[in-house]
Amino acid sequence: MKDTHAFWLAGRQATGDTTFEVTSPWDGRIVGTVSVPSDAQVDEAVSAAHAARDEFAATPAHIRAATLDHVSRRLRERGEEIARLISAENGKPLKWARGEVGRAVSVFRFAAEEARRFNGGEAQRLDTDPAGQGRLAVTRRFPKGAVLGIAPFNFPLNLCAHKIAPAIAAGVPIILKPAPATPLSGLMIGELLAEAESEAGTKLPSGAWSILPVANDRMPALVQDERLPVISFTGSEKVGYSIMDSVPRKHCTLELGGNGAAVVLADYASDEDLDWAATRIATFSNYQGGQSCISVQRVIADASVYDRLVPRIIAAVEAQVTGDPSDEATDVGPLVSEDAAERVEAWVDEAVAAGARLLTGGKRDGATYAPTVLADVPTDVTLYCEEVFGPVLTLQKVDGEAAAFAAVNDSKYGLQAGVLTHDLQTAFRAHRALEVGGVIIGDVPSYRADQMPYGGVKQSGVGREGVKFAMEDYTYERVMVLTGLNL
Repeated sequence: MKDTHAFWLAGRQATGDTTFEVTSPWDGRIVGTVSVPSDAQVDEAVSAAHAARDEFAATPAHIRAATLDHVSRRLRERGEEIARLISAENGKPLKWARGEVGRAVSVFRFAAEEARRFNGGEAQRLDTDPAGQGRLAVTRRFPKGAVLGIAPFNFPLNLCAHKIAPAIAAGVPIILKPAPATPLSGLMIGELLAEAESEAGTKLPSGAWSILPVANDRMPALVQDERLPVISFTGSEKVGYSIMDSVPRKHCTLELGGNGAAVVLADYASDEDLDWAATRIATFSNYQGGQSCISVQRVIADASVYDRLVPRIIAAVEAQVTGDPSDEATDVGPLVSEDAAERVEAWVDEAVAAGARLLTGGKRDGATYAPTVLADVPTDVTLYCEEVFGPVLTLQKVDGEAAAFAAVNDSKYGLQAGVLTHDLQTAFRAHRALEVGGVIIGDVPSYRADQMPYGGVKQSGVGREGVKFAMEDYTYERVMVLTGLNL
């Protein structure tokens, strides 16, 4: 596929004077050529978004919902084509690319449902005190202003969907910047949004949305633009906090990194339990090539089950099929680039040189890094402290629940954690004790339902995504008090 892809400027296709090539991380072939907007075109898109604020906020809910329903339906109908596009530009195995398309179908459907429910208003009697007699407060939500959505490469369709679908549902103009390595999936959303106007008969204001594949070095100008008072960023900790620090008066939602822990407690001890745990750990430490903020990076196991669990994990990891992402049998494809694989290789080599034991894996071939398991990783090496964002798993033995929970919290990150236990009281203790945004009981930390609140604490970010919660992030409460009523 070597088509030239236009970008989307205020809801219409446009091209610039320059292009760049999108290449497959698996074999380096050209997947597509993308037109790049000029500075003037970017400014035109931002101006259109700023100008469309009032009109878009007043657009009837049925129009916004119908647009979102259309995109959801067309994503489902073109699912195989789009999955292959994701796999080609991202290197994601087809089985995971298909899953990503299915999730994006749900995100747009959820957004359509929320658009119909949004802003019904909440009435509150104020005559609970004498001074409020005859008064009623009505609270509704209104847009904070146009949004700059910045999406990462690892879920090039679904994480673009998580920016743009809530914005349309809430009637908030959005400028979406897809990742430079994987812009094609985001541009596909633009195609389906534009199609909704001609096929579904829905028309949004012309500045309601733009999708601009600009280079990262042009992002600071967009971040600083006062016409974009809301920023929704998913990506690295370093970049996310540099954005927040540079615009302290803007509203920023940051979905950043993690080093997800799977805790296996003493009561999770039957052969069936441990086989399930090992399979889930192996799968979700390596899915997407480990390039997921909630992939399993750490296994923290009670001493009573550790020795029985470890060989099961190693066997399950070694059973992961690494190879061509277009092969139906492939579980683990390449990382997004050879540079990314070299970084993972360097971190593993550093840990082994410092005394960690390499139990399996530890080999690189171009952009592909073999699924890897290490034990006894020193606490001062990079691999222990940072998010590896690759197919690497570390094992740690602990004595008891309190030590396990302390080990989870011994991190600057706090996105999600999985706790494998059968005990309901333990589940509630974990929910109270663990310093994370989400606690998954009976499974690994890698579970995410797209309608639930999703985000972290500590250095994993601020704010929450999930369609309803992103809509709240993009808007603010405005109260109206009615006076002289006979309540």
